[in-house]
Amino acid sequence: MKPVSVQVITYAPTIFAHCQHCELAFSEMGIGERLRQREAAEALPDDLREEYQVVSDWVHRLIDRHGSRIRVDVLDAASIRGFAASLRHRVGRYPAVVVDGRETWTGLDFDAPDAAIDRRVGAADRGPVVPSAP
Repeated sequence: MKPVSVQVITYAPTIFAHCQHCELAFSEMGIGERLRQREAAEALPDDLREEYQVVSDWVHRLIDRHGSRIRVDVLDAASIRGFAASLRHRVGRYPAVVVDGRETWTGLDFDAPDAAIDRRVGAADRGPVVPSAP
């Protein structure tokens, strides 16, 4: 069974890593994780950070519900991959959800994408329809 593809295009926090030596030093000093948390908290303005949290919570619920039956790919809308995906799927507003490369939704109302994903996962679980012999 091929997993259902769920692509989420949204503004996401970008965190840059330091060189390996600095990361090791920060870790030994006990500030590595705090530094990354602070960078993540400051990576987006408040409204986009709150929006990203809503999207993240939805993605986690989706994964909890369907597990390995779905493959989720979260793309930062400001990245090259996110920009290319936006062009390919003709998305101009974010967040956007693309299911199996065919159906697209925008906004924070995830009822329609949820229903589509549930249908596709259910269809995949049932397998291909084989006509019965007469």
